[in-house]
Amino acid sequence: MSTVAPDLIAGRWSIDPAHSEVTFTIRHLMTTVRGSFPDFQGEIRIAEDPRASSATAEIAMASIDTRSAERDAHVRSSEILDVERYPAMTFVGTGVERATIGRRARHPRYHLDGELTIRNVTRPVRLLVEFHGVENDPWGGVRAGFTATTALSRRDFGIEFNVPLQGDKVMLGETIAVQLEIQAVLDAPAGAHGHV
Repeated sequence: MSTVAPDLIAGRWSIDPAHSEVTFTIRHLMTTVRGSFPDFQGEIRIAEDPRASSATAEIAMASIDTRSAERDAHVRSSEILDVERYPAMTFVGTGVERATIGRRARHPRYHLDGELTIRNVTRPVRLLVEFHGVENDPWGGVRAGFTATTALSRRDFGIEFNVPLQGDKVMLGETIAVQLEIQAVLDAPAGAHGHV
């Protein structure tokens, strides 16, 4: 068993897209617009030494869904995400540590550090990850649940588009709040095939 969290078996876990979500929010005028990226894949590698654990993910940028076909087409265009030139957003984890924030929280929390690449620009990011536990599923598998959150500056990734309003106001906020609801399935426990 790994010491990353109770009951979390060391090994390779695949993210189950059918039971996971990648969502975000951004300020639009005086309210918030919500969206998601339904097309994604990834895996989590839990090590016996928690500091060696990692995660990787790839998100199809063209899958963006903000519940407005017209707006989604604009976001996909070269003016914003430019999905034809940059079809994928990728994340590569570089380290994990126990978070001191929320020590009294119901579930264990961790910081997952990594590198996020959007539009061929790579920046370091830190996610706050909450571990919800492990359960056996009805199909004979083992599943783990996580919630991860972070905040990104879109300007850090070269996304400068905006519409000026009266005074010094602009239509879109700079910060994008990201939330991941992840359900992962154990593919190969550590040592099952000699390595993970």
